[in-house]
Amino acid sequence: MTTARAAQIDYSATQYYHLMNRCVRRSYLCGVDQESGKDYSHRKQWLVDRMKQLANIFSVHICAYAVMSNHYHLVLYVNLEMAQNWSQEEILARWTQLFGPSAAKHVATLPLELAFRKCEELRLRLSSLSWYMRCLNEPIARRSNLEDEVDGRFWQGRFKSQALLDDGAVLSAMAYVDLNPIRAKIADTPENSEFTSIYERIESAKADLNNLELAKQPEELMPFNSVVLHSLPKLDFTLKNYLELIDTTGRVLRDDKPGRIVDHHEPILSRLNLTPAGWLHIVKNLEKEFCYVVGHSNKFENFAKKHRVRSPMGRKMAMQCYKKAS
Repeated sequence: MTTARAAQIDYSATQYYHLMNRCVRRSYLCGVDQESGKDYSHRKQWLVDRMKQLANIFSVHICAYAVMSNHYHLVLYVNLEMAQNWSQEEILARWTQLFGPSAAKHVATLPLELAFRKCEELRLRLSSLSWYMRCLNEPIARRSNLEDEVDGRFWQGRFKSQALLDDGAVLSAMAYVDLNPIRAKIADTPENSEFTSIYERIESAKADLNNLELAKQPEELMPFNSVVLHSLPKLDFTLKNYLELIDTTGRVLRDDKPGRIVDHHEPILSRLNLTPAGWLHIVKNLEKEFCYVVGHSNKFENFAKKHRVRSPMGRKMAMQCYKKAS
């Protein structure tokens, strides 16, 4: 049974979400079509460009992304505080970027009270993951159908979302997304995994790989903690730790030898309250073992009680992957 979107997205529980959408019939409409041999790989860049364009309009930050041949993944942070600080003029300017000048002109013709209400409605839309995904998927579908001279669906259905309830879930989802090309055996290393956030982060930091604390981070991606950052929203891990963890996890996944996390990675896993084997299992099975929330089993219960739903799939697995409270 499909779960209502309102029960999957709750900003009071978390502002981090893993999102995924597939092409219709899982066809390689963003890669090399296996039947015709036609190459649609250029559409991957369309998706990356559109993701970033929308991140500059909506109050979201991209933590991780991966565009594959028949689907894509995103890990987003919804910055509610930023949206609340927008003036009405800024809201209308952002909405105009999405739907043209006529959208803002309509609001300007409304009585003052109605105009205020409309701006508040637009503020909510500009911090909505559903609206972000709508504005991402629809133009890509139209552009692709126009190129192929066809009508009909491009995307298989509504997007899938998973609430990331704690730091362990956020980091696991990011690793799951960044390692997608390696898990699919279409790339050998993170630095060769094009159309992923890990590839972009490595390319940006290449000049300072010996001193990652000062390394340049991509402007379009949510940055990791660094000495050069101040009040910007940031991920509470260092770029160095993340790159090391991705590299080691990628080796284990590719060799298919579970549990071989190198010892010097354990401190970051301990801080996340994850066991090494549990971390690896989540990264390999994020979509298979979990439904619409990922995190510690205690947080599953709180989320389910709040939305008056049964405990989401994955609670038992979370109990195995996370360390027991001491």
